[in-house]
Amino acid sequence: MLVEVAIHSPMLYEKYKEKTPASLQAFEGKFVLRGLPVEALEGTWDHDRLVLLEFPNREKALAWYHSPAYQEAKQIRDKASTARFLLIGE
Repeated sequence: MLVEVAIHSPMLYEKYKEKTPASLQAFEGKFVLRGLPVEALEGTWDHDRLVLLEFPNREKALAWYHSPAYQEAKQIRDKASTARFLLIGE
């Protein structure tokens, strides 16, 4: 799952970042990378954060995204930022 984030409220977004890791555990999800790209080699980059999440399968990725634990964190994220979530895979 690839996530592009534009952060509008950095302090509130920090609260979201505190809640998210625990929500991944039950779905065997993990962060592959998270942060700000250092340099755009082609094109432009207009987001504040890039996150890549890994799950064992599509079902677990979707179950995590719709889980009550993540939805609680998502409410904070929605107030602090705008994001684009892309589920990648077969």
